[in-house]
Amino acid sequence: MILLILGFLSTLAVIALIAVAVTQNQPLPKNIKYGIVLDAGSSHTNLYVYEWPAEKENDTGVVKQVEVCKVEGPGISGYSHATEKAGPSLAQCLQQAKEVIPSAQHKETPVYLGATAGMRLLRLQNESAAEKVLSSVGNTLRSAPFNFQGARIITGQEEGAYGWITINYLLGNFKQVSGWKKLLHSLKSLSETSGALDLGGASTQITFVSKDLTPESPENQLYFRLYGKDYQVYTHSFLCYGKDQALQQKLARDLQASTCTCNSSLPDPCFHKGYERTINISDFFKNPCTSDKKKQLPFSQLYIKGEGDYQKCRESIQKLFDKSNCPYSRCSFNGIYLPPLQGDFGAFSAFYFVMNFLNLTSESNPLALSKVISTIESFCARPWQEVKTAYHHIKEKYLSEYCFSGAYILSLLENGYEFTEDNWQMIHFLGKIGSSDAGWTLGYMLNLTNMIPAEEPAGPPLSHGSYVGLMVLCSLVLVSVLLFAWLLFHKPKCLQKGIV
Repeated sequence: MILLILGFLSTLAVIALIAVAVTQNQPLPKNIKYGIVLDAGSSHTNLYVYEWPAEKENDTGVVKQVEVCKVEGPGISGYSHATEKAGPSLAQCLQQAKEVIPSAQHKETPVYLGATAGMRLLRLQNESAAEKVLSSVGNTLRSAPFNFQGARIITGQEEGAYGWITINYLLGNFKQVSGWKKLLHSLKSLSETSGALDLGGASTQITFVSKDLTPESPENQLYFRLYGKDYQVYTHSFLCYGKDQALQQKLARDLQASTCTCNSSLPDPCFHKGYERTINISDFFKNPCTSDKKKQLPFSQLYIKGEGDYQKCRESIQKLFDKSNCPYSRCSFNGIYLPPLQGDFGAFSAFYFVMNFLNLTSESNPLALSKVISTIESFCARPWQEVKTAYHHIKEKYLSEYCFSGAYILSLLENGYEFTEDNWQMIHFLGKIGSSDAGWTLGYMLNLTNMIPAEEPAGPPLSHGSYVGLMVLCSLVLVSVLLFAWLLFHKPKCLQKGIV
């Protein structure tokens, strides 16, 4: 009878111990935080809303994108002649953000605006106009109910670095470990990071970790300490080599090389046969990317006539990459140092949009470089009327430039960065990673909110589930030991009778 009572009391003790452990360690209800970043690009502005659980603020891979809004109209640099309209253009997307984020959290939600190469160019061309544009967008963001944290022009190096942080964060390459897992982790080599290839309208960035990085070009090197690990990163931003400005450069070069200045018609192999476009000469050479190629012409308008010849197009584009002089051990183009390519690369923004339009972004079975070339060549050869009919839902300006953009991307990757048939499949064209867009905005916010600590955050050695399981096991062992001890020193009468 005593044995039954003790067993019952022991069971109650175990249940009570488990209940206390579960109650004490039960995760608290989620407290969601939000952040807003506006990517003020050269051709348009996007507003991104991010959210994350507050209790996991320094964890890797917990921030996710919950909303994206494309601002109507041009990029903010397009308001240089009407600077007061730059800020109000953001109103619709700010309203959308207000509807997504609970009103009780509006005041504590940080909002950042980062302007990229379009504004970098405007600042070179007209610094006063650039300041007025930033002032206008700043006034609009201050009047919103969010916690305004600044509107600024970020450098090309920052753009490259934040893009690299974004894709590696989303891919889980910064995973930190704690407790007993550290021992296992120390026995394995650190997981490799992915390089980042970003292509916008006005600039392009290449950023990656290279074991063969030399100190010969310190301006292209960045050092990060993230979650207790050190990263030495190569990065460079090529202003005027985004797809839109590269096209302007190519046209200016073609016009400059033209032997006859009496004819306002310019044949162009990078546009489909049958396509025509008119360009105002006065606007054309105001751009800092083309001003050095200015040429006196007897006409005010230039008429582009498409030829649809991929090979000639590539030859024309390749002249943009000057490889005649390299003051370092190894260069990309225009005398810029480039260490040997290493690891996989995530190619996003316009790299993805253009290649996705051409059905060249398959990840299940990445296409060979020869297949990519033949696809773009075939697309460029299609007559304009046929292309227009097949893709009638796409804006004519964008549709007309896919041939050039496809050929330009191949030239940049092959001729500029020296990707080859052998390492082409290192490139993965990324639109989204999970629910978040690949780009620099998430990395920008993570950096400014200090959500990626230099040192690994302290944490419990065991997870909630492991802790509860261990408590149960220890309780059972404890009860078993107590019962065994009691039986050993206080033998019941039924057992004593059996002893002679």
